[in-house]
Amino acid sequence: MKKRFISMITVLMTVSFILSGCSLSKDESIESTEYLTDKADEAASENSDASTDGQSVIVAENLFEPILEALETNQEEEKTEEPTAEESVNEDDVVRIVFFGDSQIANGRDDGSDIPSLLATRVPNTVMYNLAIGGTAASVESTTSDVTPENLHSQCFLGMAYAFTGKSDRNVTLSSQHDVLNKMNSVDPATVDFYIIEYGANDFFNNAPLDASIYDSQGDQAHAYYNALCWGIDELRRVSPNAKFILMTPFYGIYVDDNGTYIGDSFIVSNGLGTLSDYAKKMKNVAEDKQAIIFDGMFAEKADLYLDTANEYLMDNLHLSLKGRQIYARLLGHAVNFELKNEPFAYLDTDKIKIAEYDTEETYRYDEGQMKEYYPESWEKYIRGEFPLAQPSQEALDQYNAEQNGD
Repeated sequence: MKKRFISMITVLMTVSFILSGCSLSKDESIESTEYLTDKADEAASENSDASTDGQSVIVAENLFEPILEALETNQEEEKTEEPTAEESVNEDDVVRIVFFGDSQIANGRDDGSDIPSLLATRVPNTVMYNLAIGGTAASVESTTSDVTPENLHSQCFLGMAYAFTGKSDRNVTLSSQHDVLNKMNSVDPATVDFYIIEYGANDFFNNAPLDASIYDSQGDQAHAYYNALCWGIDELRRVSPNAKFILMTPFYGIYVDDNGTYIGDSFIVSNGLGTLSDYAKKMKNVAEDKQAIIFDGMFAEKADLYLDTANEYLMDNLHLSLKGRQIYARLLGHAVNFELKNEPFAYLDTDKIKIAEYDTEETYRYDEGQMKEYYPESWEKYIRGEFPLAQPSQEALDQYNAEQNGD
């Protein structure tokens, strides 16, 4: 397979390619392209080892910056309103979650099928603030030289962080995003429980450096992916010292030429500085350095998003489809619910979704016998009913009570 693949790359490197499907209107149909590899297990193995096995890399000099506008969902899907915490819930029990990101988070906002709205159906008593804007990056645009907080009105993550914390005029920064401005105005930073941050695709397309040397000027650092993320997180943490941070890697994607011919994926196609998977690894570095929770969308750690299944997850080779958003909202729900003590660690650790087996109506439950054997700490709390969203079965309770009574 590798010899055949390398031969294909040699030919395709001469192709000047264009990313397809980056901006779609409501009435345009979306065609998924099916790509074939030798075997599903071989593909999964190559996916995990792609960055370390000396695999060939295609350097593409003319990558288009995608217009990451909100893409419409299937009109046959049921539309829902953006969920909020019930009015009867005690104010102190409300969980407030603020999202920053690009179109992967913004998509579906108009009809309530965005990841924040879907997450709200899985985490009780939540209020979601979706501040994501399509087409934005974490880093400051290379054309912006003045990065002082009061003068930075970019809608990149760093600019949004300054607007959110009041260091810059948010009315100027969000003059073209009235809905996002209104949502931002409704948030009291002191009450935020979680920040969920997702960037990377547009940093990649903008050729933003992965990181900057500590000897570079502050302006240079603001234009780098790692540094801009760190600065923005520090800024948010200043006004929300008790908030927890979840950092989402950019999501796996596929690149085709203007004829729809496969060129490579996020592990192969480079902008000259790195592949999108390199930006995902850099996001993991940020999480480690900033003591944040990492959430993977690149390396198939929790879901089999890869070449053979991409047409099921992605609507245009790059953006998550409704099903993709549903899957990742479910997985993200475990991360939040574990932090809130709504679910045991076993749920976060073991839920791994295969697209072929995914059921949108399914409520995940981990096998009680395996939890008892492999997650004893989770089991003790679980059997005592300490997890609101993971209650033991009557059979498990009866057996536990019998053991306690020596029967």
